[in-house]
Amino acid sequence: MKKIWTITACAIFAATSALAAQSMVQVKGSDTLVNASQAWAEAFTEKTGKMVAVTGGGSGTGIAALIDGKCDIANSSREIKQSEIDQAKAKGVNPVEIAVAIDGLSVIVSEKNPVKALTPDDIGKLFRGEVTNWKQIGGADAPVTLYGRQPNSGTYVFFQEHVLGKKDYSPKMNQMNGNSQIIESVAKDSSAIGYVGVGYIVDENKKVVSGIKPLNVIGKDGKELSPLDTEAVKSGRYSLSRALYQYVNGKPQGDIKALIEFELSEEGQKIAEKNGFDAIGKELVEKNGKALK
Repeated sequence: MKKIWTITACAIFAATSALAAQSMVQVKGSDTLVNASQAWAEAFTEKTGKMVAVTGGGSGTGIAALIDGKCDIANSSREIKQSEIDQAKAKGVNPVEIAVAIDGLSVIVSEKNPVKALTPDDIGKLFRGEVTNWKQIGGADAPVTLYGRQPNSGTYVFFQEHVLGKKDYSPKMNQMNGNSQIIESVAKDSSAIGYVGVGYIVDENKKVVSGIKPLNVIGKDGKELSPLDTEAVKSGRYSLSRALYQYVNGKPQGDIKALIEFELSEEGQKIAEKNGFDAIGKELVEKNGKALK
């Protein structure tokens, strides 16, 4: 009887666990968005009692999981690729795009580095390996150490397309698993340069974290613009501005829709801002409205 009871109890536990997993909204993908997404999930659960599981892994990993039916929402710091859309449709998945925040992608150096601003062209030369010593661009006589993301990262792809001119990264670039690793590495290396989402360079009080310095990016008009300049980022005048996205399979329903609507609400957008990002503007609000109807 004891053996039968044990088997029955295990069966009930397994069934309960499976049911819980099915009812829990699964969010996966962008490392840039993971902190904000976890904050949204916690607040959403407190308000509704509905459970949300958030994991990182990179934008490409999240989109692949959505295509394979292994998550409900894919976080992405880049737009979905046509090849991914084709793969999705081949499996009966219809990716729908929702913009959830605005990021001022930040190029960072050690706070000990005297360089304060660079043009996008100079930044591209650095990460392509064409500039290998800081003295070539007005800095100290010291070799450049590069820190970036791995290819499955949406930030890796965005930076390659918009800063490197779709050319290859230097083979000497240190590929890191996430934004936090880049922050830590750059803070310890006076010759380092890296790129991270703006939400990772500031604390809850909007102060730049110790050890690093975000570089201003010089625009076409010669003016220096900071990733911390909300107006410049939201207007697109800061050249490394980008939208951050979530992708779902078809028009969202039920708890998935409720979570996304919470993220896009005034309260949800304030959470995005608390995590260092900017709220989406009117154009993206309208575009989201069409996707959610």
